[in-house]
Amino acid sequence: MPELPEVETIRKTLAMQTIGKEIEAVEVYWPRIIQEPADPDAFCLQLQNQTIHHIGRRGKFLIFYLDDVALVSHLRMEGKYECGPIEERDKHTHVRFFLKSGEELRYKDVRKFGTMHLFPKGEEQKALPLSQLGPEPYQDPAFTPTYLREICQKTTRHIKTVLLDQKAIAGLGNIYVDEALYQAKIRPDRTAASLSNEEVRMLHEKIVTTIENAVQKGGSTVRSYVNGRGEAGKFQLELLVYGRKGQPCYQCGKEIVRTVVANRGTHYCPVCQSK
Repeated sequence: MPELPEVETIRKTLAMQTIGKEIEAVEVYWPRIIQEPADPDAFCLQLQNQTIHHIGRRGKFLIFYLDDVALVSHLRMEGKYECGPIEERDKHTHVRFFLKSGEELRYKDVRKFGTMHLFPKGEEQKALPLSQLGPEPYQDPAFTPTYLREICQKTTRHIKTVLLDQKAIAGLGNIYVDEALYQAKIRPDRTAASLSNEEVRMLHEKIVTTIENAVQKGGSTVRSYVNGRGEAGKFQLELLVYGRKGQPCYQCGKEIVRTVVANRGTHYCPVCQSK
């Protein structure tokens, strides 16, 4: 699933391709993607003759700001956007936005898990799915060491479970949680409330720097992720622990272990993250 760095990269590339362009028509081929309004025909009608003015992001969600409406899009596991000349639809293209420029913005999704919500502009942050999101670790002043300490002290859940909870922190996923915990030298199955103030401070620092570095590198292409221009990310070349089961730790040489925490495959070093 694309995490914050990947979605931020997609946002930037789509903005360069679509800002200022007007939608002529929309076609939906997999109605379940459209969550709001319930009627896909109403969704298509509301987007006609709307110009794309800005593309924002909240956590893992893209937000297209048009004249009167805001389109909130979640890519889920395999969703992706492509913008280019109008071409014959393939079986994985489920929503097409035809632009008056003669191009089309295609939403493709092999798994068909992605979602789209359409709201009157200005209302998108007040309703689900955005209203339930916590602060995020990228250019958000609300995400502070104090905030992280407070959410950790309130729970007996594993620290990885807390970091993956989008209501607590928006935008983090499996890759960057494993990477940040490794750099902070904290086992992913530690109880969150057991972390000391210094450990929380260090974890906060590593979360922020990991996300910032990943955004600069265009995200991580571990499976199928590409940006809006079809380009792969580069941060996967710098992963220290995620996906490195059985390989030597860069710090101590011990083999990286893969286990399951929070129902997710989890990678850590049993020596460097021994506590």
